Amino acid sequence: MAGKVKRQKEVENKVFISEADQYLFAQGTHYDIYKKLGAHPSVENGVKGMFFAVWAPNAESVYVIGTFNGWDEEKHQMEKLGPGGIYKLFIPGVEENEMYKFLIHTLSGEKRYKADPFANYTEMRPGNASKTFDISRFKWSDEVWMKDREGKDYNKEPLAIYECHIGSWMKHPDGTEDGFYNYREFAERIVEYLKEMHYTHIELMGIAEYPYDGSWGYQVTGYYAPTSRHGNPEDFMYLINELHRNRIGVILDWVPAHFATDAHGLSRFDGECIFEHPDPRLGEHPDWGTKIFNYGKTEVKNFLIANVLFWAREYHIDGIRVDAVASMLYLDYGKKDGQWLPNKYGGNKNLEAIEFFRHMNSVVLGTFPGFLTIAEESTAWPQVTGKIEEGSEGLGFSFKWNMGWMHDFCDYMKLDPIFRKGNHYAMTFAMSYNSSENYILPLSHDEVVHLKCSMVNKMPGYPVDKYANLRVGYSYMFGHAGKKLLFMGQDFGQEREWSEKRELDWFLLGEEQNRGMHEYVKELLKLYRKYPAMYSIDNTWDGFEWINADDAERSTYSFYRKDETGKNNILFVLNMTPMMREEFRVGVPKKKKYKLLLNSDEKRFGGFGNTIPGELTAVKESCDSKDYSITFDLPPLTAAIFVF
Repeated sequence: MAGKVKRQKEVENKVFISEADQYLFAQGTHYDIYKKLGAHPSVENGVKGMFFAVWAPNAESVYVIGTFNGWDEEKHQMEKLGPGGIYKLFIPGVEENEMYKFLIHTLSGEKRYKADPFANYTEMRPGNASKTFDISRFKWSDEVWMKDREGKDYNKEPLAIYECHIGSWMKHPDGTEDGFYNYREFAERIVEYLKEMHYTHIELMGIAEYPYDGSWGYQVTGYYAPTSRHGNPEDFMYLINELHRNRIGVILDWVPAHFATDAHGLSRFDGECIFEHPDPRLGEHPDWGTKIFNYGKTEVKNFLIANVLFWAREYHIDGIRVDAVASMLYLDYGKKDGQWLPNKYGGNKNLEAIEFFRHMNSVVLGTFPGFLTIAEESTAWPQVTGKIEEGSEGLGFSFKWNMGWMHDFCDYMKLDPIFRKGNHYAMTFAMSYNSSENYILPLSHDEVVHLKCSMVNKMPGYPVDKYANLRVGYSYMFGHAGKKLLFMGQDFGQEREWSEKRELDWFLLGEEQNRGMHEYVKELLKLYRKYPAMYSIDNTWDGFEWINADDAERSTYSFYRKDETGKNNILFVLNMTPMMREEFRVGVPKKKKYKLLLNSDEKRFGGFGNTIPGELTAVKESCDSKDYSITFDLPPLTAAIFVF
């Protein structure tokens, strides 16, 4: 009996590639191909070792080289399986944390030393070898979170995202050159911070392995490996597990739009273009110096879709933010005449990318209910979050970043208040198209780099004015329909532009204005999560109503967010000028008591301390086309937020 159990275990632990595996991969529907390709612990004939497999259809021959064979280029030749171009080899005795590469002899006689496209772990940069690792051992304890997630419709839930770059969030005081926190050390600090601030999710930049720090993780070489800058795969699992145990979701930046040209990466992998289009007009971004995936190729689609499923299944990731979607949808994106090719109908739509997104979203969201796919799409492409149905053009994303709102918001808030009245409707425009998509309002890393200034330094005036402007600006953001995203540091008034080379200026929390900003954003987040009116109806007019969108002369805005129960609606009154508006009258929808929740001019927030009554009772006096109204002194550059 014992012998039978042993034999069964050996069979279970043996990794192999069947004809069915090869067929499904060639069809583009092998959604766990990452369990077959790459490097995996295996047992053959009772001997433990490592099973290696790679897709290299144009290779003359392929060898595995690594620390376990002294990088001998002739010792371990791989066996080719069938016509699909998959090579495999079991090497006895290879354990974890061994470095390796695939040596590919091309048909033209080149030698190409390639990292494993499916590697789960990599050498610390500037090294670029892959490393063997068993990712199956980690003991998860986030069952409650994962079960709860399945039943969530995030259109009706609060979604407040903290965008974060681990390497520059905080530097380790241990004096190391990079000062990188390990994923486990980072977990302790970031969980405490996110809970204190009341964010619902963290969005992590630069997780999939990449060679150059200055790319921030947007030029990937290891799609299946969390960067070794912060530890090994189990360390990363620990981080996610801790976040989940503290009821914080995790979103990854995901980059299917392009990939790095580094010699060890995917470019001309086997001497030919197997991941990218061979025609540079389809396969290269001239401005970015990167390669474009061939979305019409079944194996490439399989590589990318399986990658999302990999992060969801093996790492319990809760969502992806898909970078540079517009660059995928338009064949002429960032290109001049002669640098691109039209589609078969003569247009600029990338039909293969459209089909890829529909395929990806249908598979991923169908497999993992409650998972989020978020598109960074910077144009007015229709139905990005539209349903994938026969006859529809919907791409099926969960949410789309509202880049139009972001640009209008920043452009308006940068203006000296004297000029805001001439640009009044920049702030109201986004509501005119709000129902067209499921939106997230992003103030991301892209807005605080490349001489764009930090958020607080975009604001006009003296320092005290800058902070007052930003407080009222954030109030507008949190009141506006759409989910929320803030990049790290902007919630306490980081004054310098972000740089991946240094940590955030945490010392600023010793300053009154920064401490006040930090407290104010915390209060906004608390308010946002507490009241369903703030988030439960985000994409129809049922959840939002203007009271006065037309007060350009005084640069004020008033609106309220509605709860479907009719209770606990939230009224926003915003003064975008440094002028006190004495006896300011606001129309209100009901004869009720209006209880003050937040006054952004309070001293504890860094304001001047002008007061607003804690409770106001509506009187029957028409204003703003309403039968009832309330009156109070509205301080300069102030948001007044009431519940009724």
